[in-house]
Amino acid sequence: MEPDVSAPKVVVGVDGSPSSYGALRWAVRYAGLVHGTVDAVAVWQLPGLYGWSAPAVDIDVDEEEARQGMRKELTDVLGADAASVRTRLVHGDPTDVLLRAAEGAEVLVVGSRGRGGFARALLGSVGLHVSQHASCPVVIVRSGTG
Repeated sequence: MEPDVSAPKVVVGVDGSPSSYGALRWAVRYAGLVHGTVDAVAVWQLPGLYGWSAPAVDIDVDEEEARQGMRKELTDVLGADAASVRTRLVHGDPTDVLLRAAEGAEVLVVGSRGRGGFARALLGSVGLHVSQHASCPVVIVRSGTG
């Protein structure tokens, strides 16, 4: 079944954190209210290699295995609602990827804190950046509230 291109698009960033699971649940509920579609976007990168002056390292990433893992994770979080969510697994910088994915979207949804950095921060760096630069409204879901 082809997605309805006229339906409002809801983009949600997922990274396996409890906060992103809350964002995912919020996005699915919102999309149901506006008769929209949900695009769950997971981003992978190798942050330890950025700025490293050593020769490039050939890393074998099994994208199909990663996609299957993402689909299983969505099913674990959403149950039957996972079938209605389109998934994208993208290599790159999370803020750049999410901003591009959100172009033309009704809303971009992210968790308040992801897997990185300072666990005590009120708002993660990705959430802060996309909230300042997105071309659509941004909803930031706190952990435990989605």
